[in-house]
Amino acid sequence: MEKIAAFEKVSFEQFEKDWMKNFPETTDVKAVYDAIKMPKRATTGSAGYDFFAPADITLEKGKSVLIPTGIRSKINDGWVLKIYPRSGLGFKHRVQLDNTVGIIDADYYNSSNEGHIMIKLSCDAHDDGHTVELTGGDGFAQGIFLQFGITFDDDTDGVRNGGFGSTTQK
Repeated sequence: MEKIAAFEKVSFEQFEKDWMKNFPETTDVKAVYDAIKMPKRATTGSAGYDFFAPADITLEKGKSVLIPTGIRSKINDGWVLKIYPRSGLGFKHRVQLDNTVGIIDADYYNSSNEGHIMIKLSCDAHDDGHTVELTGGDGFAQGIFLQFGITFDDDTDGVRNGGFGSTTQK
């Protein structure tokens, strides 16, 4: 298999800013940052790299949570990282990504937010009062690298700066 990418942590400053927006009750963000695990494949036959919860997170039925992973990915041109929920969370708890599939483009790495990968999950369980408890270090999403092509007449020359919606802002 071709090696086409590398995972890295974002800076502590970037992580702290993004984490506190979503989890302002956190008292020791440095401990959360230090506990971040790099995405990893579970077996040699696995296509997906598991993304791990940086801390304990509770997901309630009918609500969403945005999880700053503390991870960025340097990806070769012509490749994309697609993010999906872990299968077991979907089967057991109807956990899904709010944007259905996350798309991490190669040029996202150079964005002003350091290419910080954020994963927003929601729980659509059938039973009332249902919660999903993610323990820090639990796998909750998976990323798969895929190659892509472009059209013969492609003349794109835009430069990205940002995440959601940044490629359509002109």
